[in-house]
Amino acid sequence: MYRGVRKRKWGKWVSEIREPGKKTRIWLGSYETAEMAAAAYDVAAFHLKGERPNLRLNFPELIHTFPKPSSSRPEDVQMAAHEAAMRFKRPIDDHPDNCGAGPVRVGLSPSQIQAINESPLDSPKMWMEFAGALLPVREYTCPSSSFEDHQWDEIQYHHDSIWDF
Repeated sequence: MYRGVRKRKWGKWVSEIREPGKKTRIWLGSYETAEMAAAAYDVAAFHLKGERPNLRLNFPELIHTFPKPSSSRPEDVQMAAHEAAMRFKRPIDDHPDNCGAGPVRVGLSPSQIQAINESPLDSPKMWMEFAGALLPVREYTCPSSSFEDHQWDEIQYHHDSIWDF
């Protein structure tokens, strides 16, 4: 589908490129989408092979907007490739399993942070307070297309203990 990209059997997309004139490859990363891996390949290919008419890229119209590696060292190429790939990362709201619920932010209150700092790490009290801060108060379900408005009243909310999982 994209040049320099392949799909692993478990669903991740990976990208790597052979260094010009060498037998070694530069690993560009493992990504959630094929487009992310393709952008990583484009950055590396453009940097290592140079701008030439026969250079085949996945996104030639975007190549001049992508980050440029500071050198040809594999670490620098990998870093720039990763930055380009992150531009294609899907927002959480676009994930098919999300149901439009949006991101959930979990935080600790100042008193919980203080209790954690003052308690020994093996303290059961500390672990219970920490668990309580991380658990969702409500359980949400994704409605199916046949979910009627009056069924919202039947949803039961409950609070699980972290030790129940």
